[in-house]
Amino acid sequence: MADTTTRAPHAVLAVVLQVRDRRLEVLLDAGALPGAELAPGESLEACARRHVDARALAHLEQLETRTLPARRDARTRLVTAYLGLVPSDGAAAGDWHAVGDLPPLPAGHGEIVLAARARLRAKLSYTNVGFALAPETFAISELRDIYAAALGHDVSPTNLQRVLVRRGVLEPTGAHRGPGRAGGRPAALFRFSARKIEITDQFGFLRPPAL
Repeated sequence: MADTTTRAPHAVLAVVLQVRDRRLEVLLDAGALPGAELAPGESLEACARRHVDARALAHLEQLETRTLPARRDARTRLVTAYLGLVPSDGAAAGDWHAVGDLPPLPAGHGEIVLAARARLRAKLSYTNVGFALAPETFAISELRDIYAAALGHDVSPTNLQRVLVRRGVLEPTGAHRGPGRAGGRPAALFRFSARKIEITDQFGFLRPPAL
């Protein structure tokens, strides 16, 4: 007997995050997270990449699956969200908004953005995922600004360097950036030892500064 069950459509949404002007921002498309329903035979990840500039992404991972109202009718649809990260110096044109100051979004989209931010904050503590937010080379002060924007609290550059070097996440390039207009010593440049996701400290945690 033929299966006449009506299945909810399956869509994919992409939460693309980038640190821009020292704040964590998310890419929107026409007032919503970019994405669409799966095409026949299409994989979830391929659908996510189809609706963003995949060349700009340094990392993409599946975030969660939930049921949301469809945007054009009363039906519900199954939605799988992906988290994508773009380096701070990456060229990623589009409609960017601060995660902490989102405009009105379709039902569930705001919650998915916050879930992506929570995932990112957790993974910054126990993995090397910072590579996907940072340029290929950087001064520690620049990396501190990126971590602070993503974590939502200030970060000591000295402690950040100590922790990440001890875990083998960072390595010096041997190069230096010249002093700025205010003078000072040239800043040593670092890079991430690996540019793919790795667990670096299973129990790691980057705490906010004590009040």
